[in-house]
Amino acid sequence: MSPRLDGTVALVTGASSGIGHATAMELARNGASVALVGRRADRLAQLAADITDAGGRALVVPADITDADAAADAVEKTVEGLGRLDILVNNAGLMLLGPAPGADLGDWRRMIDINLMGLMHCSHAAVPHLVEAAADGPRQVADIVNVGSLAGRSAFAMSAAYCATKFGVGAFSEALRQELARQHVRVSVIEPGSVDTELRDHNPDVIRQQLAAAFGDIDRLQSQDVADTVGYIVTRPRHVAVAELLVRPTEQI
Repeated sequence: MSPRLDGTVALVTGASSGIGHATAMELARNGASVALVGRRADRLAQLAADITDAGGRALVVPADITDADAAADAVEKTVEGLGRLDILVNNAGLMLLGPAPGADLGDWRRMIDINLMGLMHCSHAAVPHLVEAAADGPRQVADIVNVGSLAGRSAFAMSAAYCATKFGVGAFSEALRQELARQHVRVSVIEPGSVDTELRDHNPDVIRQQLAAAFGDIDRLQSQDVADTVGYIVTRPRHVAVAELLVRPTEQI
């Protein structure tokens, strides 16, 4: 694929693994300089080295985006280090499943803080830079891509709080899209079905066993599949906005 994002800068949260890692690589392959945001600095450094070795440009920005000041600082470091901001990919997330009765309220708060508030913190800090990029950038358009979930369209037992955060992502994305559309800042939400990442590994063994039984041996999405979707969205012509895109494994019912 020939580069189509030359001269642009992207910030990807949750870049240390899974979808975020694959998305950062994909955007770099398309010519963007990429700020890598996450809490595991060693993994971010390795990803930056991989991008650099492939001829790209990357900036490591360790940050805990559940803290509003840290998220804003990550955005400012991106602009200072790479010169601008054209694309924000809000990917960082956490999935802690289990029955709602008797649930650990701390787990609920952790998901709200990262899945929803972290996304909102980064978006709030990034919007002024994205508006500026759309006005004077090489593409004359900027993008926010929020990674939601199929669980943001359909609620499922054993995932009440997780679904609540992802429904929130969808609502926030649509409202923000309407506010920024006339300024050529596109806001998109991707809703993946089951993806083969470490997201499930944060749950107890019994929950992981239930997930395995529910999905059986279907061929799950890979991180690159979602990264390809992000790449598709941000490389559309200026007049084309993909507001919502549901992607699921072919066998997932």
